[in-house]
Formats: sequence, structure tokens, C-alpha cells
Amino acid sequence: MDKDSIEMDKERLTAEMAFKDSSSAVIKIRRRLPDFLQSVKLKYVKLGYGYSCNPATILMVALILPLLYTILVHFIDLKMDRISELWTNQSLRLESIDAATTLAASLFMFFLFALYYAKRSRPVYLVDFACYKPEDDRKMSVDSFLKMTEDSGAFAEDTLQFQRRISTRSGLGDETYFPRGITSTPPNLCMEEARSEAEAVMFGALDTLFEKTGVNPKDIGILIVNCSLFNPTPSLSAMIVKHYKLRTDIKSYNLGGMGCSAGLISVELAKNLLQANPNTYAVVVSTENITLNWYFGNDRSMLLCNCIFRMGGAAVLLSNKAGDKSRSKYQLVHLVRTHKGADDKHYNCVYQREDEKGTVGVSLARELMAVAGDALKTNITTLGPLVLPWTEQFMFFVTLVRKKIFKAKVKPYIPDFKLAFEHFCIHAGGRAVLDELQKNLQLTDWHMEPSRMTLHRF
Repeated sequence: MDKDSIEMDKERLTAEMAFKDSSSAVIKIRRRLPDFLQSVKLKYVKLGYGYSCNPATILMVALILPLLYTILVHFIDLKMDRISELWTNQSLRLESIDAATTLAASLFMFFLFALYYAKRSRPVYLVDFACYKPEDDRKMSVDSFLKMTEDSGAFAEDTLQFQRRISTRSGLGDETYFPRGITSTPPNLCMEEARSEAEAVMFGALDTLFEKTGVNPKDIGILIVNCSLFNPTPSLSAMIVKHYKLRTDIKSYNLGGMGCSAGLISVELAKNLLQANPNTYAVVVSTENITLNWYFGNDRSMLLCNCIFRMGGAAVLLSNKAGDKSRSKYQLVHLVRTHKGADDKHYNCVYQREDEKGTVGVSLARELMAVAGDALKTNITTLGPLVLPWTEQFMFFVTLVRKKIFKAKVKPYIPDFKLAFEHFCIHAGGRAVLDELQKNLQLTDWHMEPSRMTLHRF
């Protein structure tokens, strides 16, 4: 047993149980407080100083100390006769007042500079990203999926036909991936298999990301993981911290139940945290786990998830370090979030529940497309003034005035977002979703290719 183990043994929590009778027990807990003076480690002291010794603090101290020293020396040199001379000599007094005014103005300007430097918005860069690519034996074609579904014996004939129609029209290709828990015979939908799926996806994406960027995992200061339907204990973020032995002061978050927008919500959280923590890397891991959420029932609203969801995930590296600007793929500029959860239709459009036989699944309501379109409309309306050129904003405003004030029967003006963006990455929630967005935003097939290929491949 080594020294650290001996120290831990001395400080461990101990319990004594004294049984009074067959129905009750008294538990006495005693904990020995550790000897803090003897157990302090230098690396934790260093972390404490690190919170205050950031670049902004160092710069302010380096500028303020010489200035204060100069002022102090100046006033010490003023003798009593010098002060008397200033009092009797008007011209000299005016010169001194001018000097004092200049000094006060300089101090005020320095204060404004320091305040700006401390409160300024730091640029956040998306350095790189990586998608998880499973082994080839995890691939499953649409025909193989339909055969597996039929062989399971869990579905009625009409729901088999329903899944066949959805699968052939969904836009998914023949090289999407399934976890072993679902493809095994019989399916092994257990916690162990779900953890295995999560570990394979997260660690696979992160290994690729660290290899591409050359970043040491121990340099990561912020970790955010999102997975809507699988939230074990310990959390997914804790699994990553353990696997890569991440540092003890890492800011770790695990988001669950956030739905299809969880990825962008995580990016927004990472951006806000990077604004408050200078010289830091942030990693966002976005995935969904289908092992424990595969639906064996005949409710059609719940079968849509079986036809669309597959195994996969992605990891993104974000940075606020100035040195990463040249090698980053993008800079995060605007993040606009719209939340319609206060409305019942929006709240219930994607809902995890039991069917009439008690089988748990995720139900997608018929109103999903309508409520998603309403939320997207609000979001784009908010985003438009931030990114659109003034000509498009002017045309939109003129049309709105004609329609609302003069009651003119004119079609709403749809701004040309192609003038604001070169590329679009639209949520790949299904072919029907992409078709509708392409039509409403007047996008070309070239603009839609990234989203369609993401749906087709993953």
C-alpha cells in the first residue's frame, strides 16, 4: 500500500452499526477531518492562483503599479514651501491645476480602457469537429432494417407496412449504423449495451477530434455533453472525464431531454462560458442513444423514431484563444435561440410516454411540422436583422408596412438569406423537413446538399 492509499485510509468515512432489535438499527457516522496543512498539494494551490492571475489582471497590475508609484513620488517631493508657493503664485497654481487635470483625465481614460478590456466580448472560434464512424459490421441497409423489424415478431402487419413506407421515403441511405444491442438476436436492450453504445460514440468522436487538432485532453477547460434520452449515473460527461483523465477544475455539464436543438443549445452554453473564462478550450459532444429507446409497439406516432434515428454522434472543439484564429474553421458570431415551450402544442409535439399497452416510446405529434415551422419563423425573424444586408431588411419592412397599415393584399416578403450566408446546415430531421425548408427559404439543391447527405449517411 502506497503513501496516498494510507492517507486516504486514515481519512475515510467509517460507520458503526449497533442493532437494537430485529426491526431497527442505529447508525453512527464519524469522519476524521483531514490534516489540511499536511495534505495540501502544490498543483491545487496553482489552480487557485490561476483564477486570479489571468492575462487581464496581469496587464492591469503591470500598468497601474508604475503609475501609482509615479504619483506617490511626485506628491512626496512637494515640500511645505512648495505648497505655499503654489498658493501665492497664481500662474504656477494654474499650471499645477492643468497638470492635475491632465493626470485625472489620464487616469479616467485608463479606467475606461481597463473596464473595456475586462468586459469586452471575446471572439469564439470553432477550431474543428469530428463525426463518429462505427465499424463496417454496424452498417445496416433499409432492406435489412425492414427484415429485422419483421423477424422480431413485435409488430402488426399494418405497422410493418407503415414502417416500410416511412423508411423508403425518409432519405436515409443503406449505410447507416445500428448498435449491437438492437441487431443481436434476440435484441439485448439493457443498461450495459446502452453504456457500450454511448462510450463507443463519444470516445470514437473525441479520439478523432483530438487527433485532428493536436489538442491534449488535459487542456480542455469546459466539457458539455448532450443526449436527450439516455442519462445514466454517473453521467455521460463523467464517463468522458474518467476515460481521458481530464483536469479536476474542468467545468462539466450534461444536458438531457433537450430534443433536436440540444446541439446548438450546447454550443450556446459553451460560447457563454468561453466569454467568462479566457484562454480556454471547450468541447461539445452531441449524441443520441437508441439502445434503451427502441420501441416495440404498434403506436404509429412512436414508430417514426425507429425509422429515422440511428447510431451516431459528433464532437466540436471551441476556443477563445487568439492563436487559434488562423487554424479555425469558423468564428461564432450570432446565436439566436427561440423557445416556444410555453405553448401546449409546442410542448407536446415530441413526448416520451407509454402507449396503451404500457410500452415506453417517444411520440411525434401530427402538428410537429407546423409547430417547428412556427418556431423557425420566429427564430429567422429575430436572426434576420443581425445578418441580412440593409436592402433586404428595407424590402421586408416596406412589405410589412403595406400589409399591416395600408391593408394591402400582398404576399409576405421572404428575405433572400443567400445574400447573408454562403452555406446552410439545416437540421436533418427527415426528407419532408428538408424539402419544406428548401421551398420556404428558396434554397438550391447545392445549398441543401450538406443536410441531405448527413441524413443519407448517418
